[in-house]
Amino acid sequence: MSARQAVLRLVGPLGWLYRGYGKVARQLSRLMPKGLYARSLIIIVAPMVILQSVLAFVFMERHWQTVTNRLSTAVTQDIAAIIAVLETYPQDENYDRIINLAKDKLDLNISILPDGPLPPPAPKPFFTLLDHALSKRITNLIGKPFWIDTVGRSNIVEVRIKLDDKVLRVFARRSQAYASNSHIFLLWMIGTSLVLLVVAILFLRNQIRPIQRLADAAERFGKGQEARNFRPSGAREVRRAAHAFLEMKRRIERQIEQRTTMLAGVSHDLRTILTRFKLQLALLDDEPEVRDMQRDVDEMQLMLEDYLAFARGSSSETAEMISIPELLEELEHDAQRTGMALTIQHTGGNRVEVRPNTIKRCLHNLLSNAERYADRIELTSERLGNWWLIEIDDNGPGIPEAELESVFRPFHRLDTARNQDTPNTGLGLAIARDIARGHGGDIKLGRSKLGGLKATLRLPS
Repeated sequence: MSARQAVLRLVGPLGWLYRGYGKVARQLSRLMPKGLYARSLIIIVAPMVILQSVLAFVFMERHWQTVTNRLSTAVTQDIAAIIAVLETYPQDENYDRIINLAKDKLDLNISILPDGPLPPPAPKPFFTLLDHALSKRITNLIGKPFWIDTVGRSNIVEVRIKLDDKVLRVFARRSQAYASNSHIFLLWMIGTSLVLLVVAILFLRNQIRPIQRLADAAERFGKGQEARNFRPSGAREVRRAAHAFLEMKRRIERQIEQRTTMLAGVSHDLRTILTRFKLQLALLDDEPEVRDMQRDVDEMQLMLEDYLAFARGSSSETAEMISIPELLEELEHDAQRTGMALTIQHTGGNRVEVRPNTIKRCLHNLLSNAERYADRIELTSERLGNWWLIEIDDNGPGIPEAELESVFRPFHRLDTARNQDTPNTGLGLAIARDIARGHGGDIKLGRSKLGGLKATLRLPS
């Protein structure tokens, strides 16, 4: 055989084993729990269960069964001795001497019954160790027809042996033929295991809780909410991760504060210049060129406000619990003032934790985008579980499917939106999605039931 053939013969079974191991590992990964707490419990409980199972099996096999066999042999030997005396030596009429001898010396209660058939076989017990051991010893040592009952009376074992002209009935205590105190070992084993398991569960809960609090704090910070009463706790590694999270949070907040301060300065300087432009244009005559310049200045101011709002973000506002119907009522009131054909419907819960002014601005941007191209707008709000779902449908021309994601890019405008008579910076949808994602949600666009565009805002709460 060549070396190549030898390698192929060796690699074939190894590859099969490797593929089998991969399938088993994938199946186990699907069955295993996903939480750290449950997995940690399995790591502690599984070795304990395996160890206790091995100990119980060894105990049953090496100790319990051995002791039971020896005790059953001793009882059977006593019964065999009584049979030998009955068959060898003459007895009195009522067998009083052999009955008293068995009771006083062997601790067995016997009686001599008239000759007759043995009872039908008794039902076998669930645990057949005593029944099997005693039956085997009687068959080997006595070799006569017999009948035993190890179930009828819990503390008594009854044995009947058919002799030549009579039937010997023997009552023995179960403890004489069975290792009845062995269950104490099992009880101690199970009891200590339960105690250790309870201690492990309590210990793991205390160790997992700081990790859960850290995850909750990170999630709330990602949604723009304040992580209340969070402080590092738990094991050294968990405290280190918590301190790193707090330091990262402080750096992000400091960066946002610096950016906001800088943008406020830029906004003030640019507004000052635009205000001077407006004053100078107001002093000029009402000429067509002046009116065109006035529109350009107004559009520049609008672009400046939108850009600053987009760059500033919404991190300065604190999240709070608000009433959804009240917020929607304010939107409806604003729509009536501007003449917007808006209908609002809300179902589900009425409370949600958001940054109210920021969310109101997000909805205003979505409604303004719909109003620009449609004359009928429907807003549907639904609060279910931990989510707040808002759908805004309009009957406008809609957006091509290929552009549904592109319109969220800053300063991106469709050809139909490039109308100089309608100022539009292309930041409305970008600001709205930035606000939604700042809350941990998102905005999706699709086809509306009214034939136009549907904007779906989904927010966690």
